[in-house]
Amino acid sequence: MPLDPVPGLLSRATELLEAEFSTLPSLEPIAETDRMAGVLEQVAHRLGDNYPYFHPLYAGQMLKPPHPIARAAYALAMTINPNNHARDGGRASSEMEIEAVRELAGMFGWTEYLGHLTSSGTLANLEALWVGGQVAAASRPGLRVLASEQAHYTHHRISAVLQLPFSRVAADERGCMRLDLLEAELKKGDVGTVVATLGTTAIGAVDPLDHILELRDRYGFRVHVDAAYGGYFRLIPDALGEPARDAYAAIDEADSIVIDPHKHGLQPYGCGCVLFRDPSVERFYKHDSPYTYFTSKQLHLGEISLECSRAGAAAVALWATQQLLPLVPGGEFARGLAQGRAAALEFDRRLRADGRFQPLKAGPPELDIVVWKIQSSSPAETSRKPQDIFDSCASHDLHLALVQLPLSWFGSAGIAPNQPENELVTCLRSVLMKPEHEQWIDRIWDRFLTACAASMGDQ
Repeated sequence: MPLDPVPGLLSRATELLEAEFSTLPSLEPIAETDRMAGVLEQVAHRLGDNYPYFHPLYAGQMLKPPHPIARAAYALAMTINPNNHARDGGRASSEMEIEAVRELAGMFGWTEYLGHLTSSGTLANLEALWVGGQVAAASRPGLRVLASEQAHYTHHRISAVLQLPFSRVAADERGCMRLDLLEAELKKGDVGTVVATLGTTAIGAVDPLDHILELRDRYGFRVHVDAAYGGYFRLIPDALGEPARDAYAAIDEADSIVIDPHKHGLQPYGCGCVLFRDPSVERFYKHDSPYTYFTSKQLHLGEISLECSRAGAAAVALWATQQLLPLVPGGEFARGLAQGRAAALEFDRRLRADGRFQPLKAGPPELDIVVWKIQSSSPAETSRKPQDIFDSCASHDLHLALVQLPLSWFGSAGIAPNQPENELVTCLRSVLMKPEHEQWIDRIWDRFLTACAASMGDQ
């Protein structure tokens, strides 16, 4: 592991924090440090049973290490352990959350909005669909939620929890929601919310939000953007292909947006965020709580959140990170996103140049996720080989991921006559979301080829 700067960062900051409370009577220090040290040694050994998520050779799932400033700020805040439900539990951290969320909203061009942090993208999406359901119920209860079949499964689950009817819309070979099938559903006249995903979990696909908004003008429904994974790519439009660039350019017209700072935002888990374009939706949150809200006339974040207790430390960590790395085009944070995308494009290019592998026939990745299948004579063999390569890569300290996708998305090669077009095959997947991946792409490729040679022979 690299040299950890967090202990050094924390030392001086902890002294300053202690000085802030120096007028209080001193407390006896905890005397069981030897026992605690022994337990922490056990923890360290137990945590070794993990993939090296922090390292560039981990290129599998959507796991990006928190920035050292986020880790240090989170640990410093835990000295106090603030609760951002009410001002009483987190005065400073509540203000820091409001400021951090303001910068997130500003990234999407919003200056008037309602928003707050959540403990996860799932909770953030739940709030967005809940508000959508409340808005619809005011005029016509029971309207459906629509999402792409490639949208995160949480939308189906959430709709069930909220008792909202839910339907899936098929995706095209790019993994994007099909507009013709979406319009066919809209013509039925019973749709309240359409979920547009900007950065699907499987392949990082970007739904055509600009065209979905055009349909909203004709059919009248709410548009919720699930940008939990891909939201930050708004900062690098010039690095994206035209369809994705057009979708991100239209995001400010959505009714609600979800983004997860604990994905691309360099934050510890869990830190999600939900934003609403219309601040008046706060009316759905209003409630009385005489035991937490009576000490301050200022807005309590718990008054605009379905969650109650929330970690104020998450807000502190996000605020600190955005102070160091502002969310501006061309800034250091944006350059890090562009480096990950460049690594993905280069990895995809090398795969396309090697006849043993077949990336998506639709073209290069839209964000920073690369998927490819192994060329073979049968779907069964095509699905078996990725598992062998996955295991072989791991033995060479390169960690990828597996995903199942329609065989037809990879072209006609390997599709037998009368074989269903939507048959799923197991593919390899790599999320190249770390800025370091661009510098490490040669080493990643070399280890990948070595692992393939060990598992596939001389093919």
